[in-house]
Amino acid sequence: MKFSMFFQWKPTLLILLGLFLRCEAKVNTEIQAGPLYRVVGSRLSISCSASGFSNPSLKKDFEIRMKDPARPSLEINVISTQDPGFSYNRFRARVQSKDVFITYVNPNSITFEIKNLRKEDEGEYECTVVNPVSTYDGSYTAMTDVKVIDNSLSVTSGESTTSLSYNEGEALTLTCQASTNTIQHVHLSFAWYLRKDGAQDAKPIISLDRDFTLAPGQGFEHRYSEEAISLDKLGETTYRLKMTELELSDQGQIYCQAQEWIQDPDRSWYMIAKKDAEEIPLVVKAKVVTDISAVEVSLSAQNTVQEGQELLLSCGINAHNLAKRFFSVAWLREGTELVRIGSTGILTVRQEYSDREKDGELKAKRTAYSNYQLRIKPVRTTDGGSYSCRAWPEERGEDGSFNEGAAQNSQPVEVKISTPESGLSVKLQNMKPALSPGEKLRLICEADGVKGQLSVAWQRKTIVSKSPLFTNVISLRQNGVTEKTEAFANREVRVMRPTTESFVFELDDVAESDSGIYACTVSEMQSNGKTQSQTQNANVTVKSIDSVVKVSLRNRDPSVIVGNDVHLMCKVSSLRIPTTVTWSQQTEDYNLNTILVLYSNGSISWSGDQHRYQVAVDNRGDTVMHYLKVLRASRREAGTYQCIVSVFMHNIHKRLAESYPVKVMVQNPESKLALSSSPTITQSINADIQIDCKVTSRTSEISLYAVTWELQQEHGNKIILTSDHNAIITSEPQIKPSHGQRISMKRTEGPTFELTIRQVKISDTGLYVCKVVEYLQDSRGEWYSLPQKNSTTELNVTEIETNLSIKNIEAGINVSNSKEFSIPCHITQQSSNESQFQVTWFWQKNTTAKPIFTAYRNSTLQAIDKNVAVTYDHPLPGQFDLTVNAENSGLYFCEVEEWLYSLANGWRKVAVEKSGNLNVTVDSEGQVKAMSGLACGAGTWIPIYAVSVFILICIILVLTWKMCRRKTSGGKNSAQTLWTEQQTLNPNTEL
Repeated sequence: MKFSMFFQWKPTLLILLGLFLRCEAKVNTEIQAGPLYRVVGSRLSISCSASGFSNPSLKKDFEIRMKDPARPSLEINVISTQDPGFSYNRFRARVQSKDVFITYVNPNSITFEIKNLRKEDEGEYECTVVNPVSTYDGSYTAMTDVKVIDNSLSVTSGESTTSLSYNEGEALTLTCQASTNTIQHVHLSFAWYLRKDGAQDAKPIISLDRDFTLAPGQGFEHRYSEEAISLDKLGETTYRLKMTELELSDQGQIYCQAQEWIQDPDRSWYMIAKKDAEEIPLVVKAKVVTDISAVEVSLSAQNTVQEGQELLLSCGINAHNLAKRFFSVAWLREGTELVRIGSTGILTVRQEYSDREKDGELKAKRTAYSNYQLRIKPVRTTDGGSYSCRAWPEERGEDGSFNEGAAQNSQPVEVKISTPESGLSVKLQNMKPALSPGEKLRLICEADGVKGQLSVAWQRKTIVSKSPLFTNVISLRQNGVTEKTEAFANREVRVMRPTTESFVFELDDVAESDSGIYACTVSEMQSNGKTQSQTQNANVTVKSIDSVVKVSLRNRDPSVIVGNDVHLMCKVSSLRIPTTVTWSQQTEDYNLNTILVLYSNGSISWSGDQHRYQVAVDNRGDTVMHYLKVLRASRREAGTYQCIVSVFMHNIHKRLAESYPVKVMVQNPESKLALSSSPTITQSINADIQIDCKVTSRTSEISLYAVTWELQQEHGNKIILTSDHNAIITSEPQIKPSHGQRISMKRTEGPTFELTIRQVKISDTGLYVCKVVEYLQDSRGEWYSLPQKNSTTELNVTEIETNLSIKNIEAGINVSNSKEFSIPCHITQQSSNESQFQVTWFWQKNTTAKPIFTAYRNSTLQAIDKNVAVTYDHPLPGQFDLTVNAENSGLYFCEVEEWLYSLANGWRKVAVEKSGNLNVTVDSEGQVKAMSGLACGAGTWIPIYAVSVFILICIILVLTWKMCRRKTSGGKNSAQTLWTEQQTLNPNTEL
């Protein structure tokens, strides 16, 4: 049974399989979904593929076009694989230089690429596959949006780019700042790289990917697992690299790199920007392991030193064979190295003490094989603290280089600096203890009791610094020379001396990281050659930028009509901080688009259609008003707007609090469309009718209209015809072709929409609803619809009014047996001139009527009772006579059917009428008496009969001529067209 069922279903399965394959064979073109956000200068890559061709191995040709947001109705040819001259001038040179090109992935798939993306490349891109055959089946075009935004990625190193020198086994700590001002949702990945000496490519040391996952580079896995290498993120922008023990292989160029990633609509991540910080040379010196017990280090110093006097720190080394060995010696204060004497006698001074070393206040030297001295004169009160000495044995290699051994520290010595009685005093005044970001720090240091020449040094210790030492900022010597430290080389910092005894320190554009303790040290050179110094500190606080910048956004009207302007106002309270303002719009499909970026220097970067917007700025001191006007808004301008404020201070982007989103609704104008039509139309069947739907009022003089005619009946509603706003008329599939041929629609002046139904039928009765949708054009040239308006006309189709009338006379006669008598059937009135008639004569005995003879409308005659001899006569169009040979008494009468023809229904019977009764009595003696009182002599019938025969012959001739001309109007019977009396007839009742 199963076997037989399979063979029964086999043809059906084959048919379904064929239909499935045919469905799959339709061409489908796909392109990478948008919007795709890319930065200026980056590489744009868009994939496009086509499927469903009958020959997939045939290499297809592709064409790329784009639409500029400023002119969305204009298509610009970009590149084609088929036609080298396809490109417009805008892209021709770039195509020829291979900046814009297409790469085949396979015969049915390509990749469209732009190497160096420009701002004007933003727009809607269309990929079209060229159809290699003559027939079209499917979709050959796909489109995607490309948004081009500014590259705001910033990467800077926290250390000086000068060479770093470390010994093998020492710890290295580096910091790097990375930030971006992109308003779209992006992730940053970060990595530290090392380009070893002699290597061409850099290798990653450690990286933090966009998902915040740490991964060591190749060759650094073991040290990472031992926690000898780490990468930490400090705050929002700072990344710190720690290497606890440097190796000789770590020598080379070290730098940091940041990458900016964005997620495309297909959920894949794409790198839109990459930037490297400057490379820092790193030198790692080798060390030699020696016996620590063979080296002893000691430190001697005065426990108390008076300010201005000399502090002597003597470092002693006790080891075997000192005269033939080399050592490096360093002095440390509070665990921080101050000065180092290398194995070759080279002096290295910490940056904070470099100025004092240049001024001769700090000196270090080896006085003997076992003794090293550090002298500080004049000593300052800030020089007090815990001191220690550290020594490294050095071994010279065959190449002359030194290898450093293990370090040995002395015991710490506590040194106190006392202040002698002196007339010099210093007063430090902070003009504004709490500053806002971007403001100027101004400190005034005043000296009193001055007797000699003065110099001043400004130092600071920030709250984010972990070092206990103050860092030099700037100094002013006695000879008036100003020296600025390298850390402040790119900062606007200055020291001024408005009077002999006062010094003014100014630091511009302060940030929160500038908060801390600032020290002013005034030194006086006395006549005896001694130096007296006094120091005063001041706390400086710089507020968080988030606490001082406030942003608010509002609009003049939350809802505007299409074509009207949108006014947005963004209030930024920034205390004169240079800010960057970004205007953004989130569309109703949740795409975040940048409209423009207004930078702090006044430059504007447009991302949208510049011609659709106007921007203005009103600077009111501490408050800046930013205005954005959207000109002649369309539905595309609806959405949520924000103004986003950021600052770029010290090479770092700082995103501030965004304004609350403001929703802008763009509504259609109120429709003024009004329609009028006849409420009721009554018409007879087979007539042509016209239903008018007139527009009496409209919203615009350039409106377009989409019209739908719907027929509503008890058994359901159906759409008859539709016309879109481009006046393309379509009929609905549910309308039968025969019905659709009778219906048409057109538009006339007014406008008026006319529905014409030819040869109406009873089934056409119902409510005809004219549904009109008005279309208006917005500023982008796009058409949008207003609410639908309806107008209803009731159509009543009635049967044709019948006016058939037959001469109706009741009469009776007596007639002799076998004599003839005439039964007249005269039509006095008919419904139409096109009417045709079917006449049947009956004989009725008692209550039963029996047909005798029928003359059909197609001139076919039929004798029904073959026992009755009859003679048929049709002398005039409305006169039908039947002469019967008298044999049976009874009632004789005729019945007339009226027929009309229509294209929709063909021939149909519209009326039936019956004549009066003729009561005939057959008398065997042959005496005839008129029961109505009318008596006729037998001699009278003879001339009448002769005249009747003559007339009948004439009628026969006329009918013969007419039937030859009317064969097509009355039917298709091939029977004889004329029957004479007593001729046998074949019955034919179907018409």
